[in-house]
Amino acid sequence: MDQAIGIDILRRRRHFRLATGLLLCAGILAAAWGINRVVRPSVAAGDVAIAEVRRGNVDNTINAAGVVIPVHEEVVSSPGASRIAKVHAKPGQQVKQGELLLELDDREIRLALEALKEQLAQQDNKVLTLKLEMDQKHKQIASAIELLEIDLQASRALRERNRKLRESGLVSGQDLLTSELNVQRNEVQLRQQRELIEDTRRATASNIAAAKLQQAILQKQIARQQGLLEQTRVTAPFTGMLTSLVEEEGASVAAGQLVARVSELNNYRVEATLSDFHARQLAAGQPVRVEQNGEVLQGRVHTILPEIQNGTIKLLVDLEQPHNPHLRNKMRVDANIVTDRRASVLVIDSGAAFNGKGSQPAFKVADGAARKTLLDLGASDGKVIEVIKGAQPGDRFIVSDTSAFKELDSIRISN
Repeated sequence: MDQAIGIDILRRRRHFRLATGLLLCAGILAAAWGINRVVRPSVAAGDVAIAEVRRGNVDNTINAAGVVIPVHEEVVSSPGASRIAKVHAKPGQQVKQGELLLELDDREIRLALEALKEQLAQQDNKVLTLKLEMDQKHKQIASAIELLEIDLQASRALRERNRKLRESGLVSGQDLLTSELNVQRNEVQLRQQRELIEDTRRATASNIAAAKLQQAILQKQIARQQGLLEQTRVTAPFTGMLTSLVEEEGASVAAGQLVARVSELNNYRVEATLSDFHARQLAAGQPVRVEQNGEVLQGRVHTILPEIQNGTIKLLVDLEQPHNPHLRNKMRVDANIVTDRRASVLVIDSGAAFNGKGSQPAFKVADGAARKTLLDLGASDGKVIEVIKGAQPGDRFIVSDTSAFKELDSIRISN
């Protein structure tokens, strides 16, 4: 005969089934969590760079490759085709103004100088000869004039005598006419001699002027050759550093070829090179941050060179500390040209995760995971970048390279 099951037994069975169900659910959840940890991608927190969104200031900058150059630099060129006769200095040494650096072969210049001096002496002699000839001709003409004046006086006296005798009928009209013609002839001859003196003086003066002009030309050529002769002794134009020098004695140099370069000591500026794509954003006076080995020097754009070469443009930057002891000639630096400044905006540290301005995906870190979200980025100075939209102060984002996760919506951050 069947007996009724007790209430206690039923209660225990109900509790057993409930416990079994709970254990089964916990097992399923644990299995799902384990599978999720195995399947869901993860990255160690130490393998990524995470930065926090905060308020700050940001400069919109254009990065340029810079090189330190002296503010004042002079080059010395060969005055003509020659060769190096003797070298007195070495590149890299400090030199004083006027110090002899090297000597060029000056034999051809000296020969040309001697030839010009001989030509000048010939012109001097020519001028002297012309003056002597003019004086001699002047004396000859003056003597002829004196004789003609005596002849003129005699012919005039004869004419007066014939006029009186003609009135008395003692001479013929023909004799009177002859005496009058003699007077006219003597007057013409005297006038011609006097004009000859002036003509001779003008002709001689013209010849002397031409000779003196040639003298002046020769003197200028001599001065030029003397200047070239002085340039064969290459000296330092000012006190500074000898940065370049043709050191090989006997080496041939062409006319105009650089043989030495002297740069001013401890007074530098920066020559920056960047793409001509940014040309319209550049202007004289813009602030510039010059960085080298973590040190930042402030400067301003001084000159934008007009010529564009191979798609690049160059500009000169004046430094606030041009005498900084850490600067060296030809040192490479980074020049960040500030085109715009913004204050009290949301910023985040720059990193490989961001690619310029505009809307782009980023991984926001929260609760042990990084989830893809969309950020609208703005100005950047290379260190921080402006966050226009998509984040709030205190939000944390991965700023290191996330290209390996670009196809995922989220990743797990493991400690």
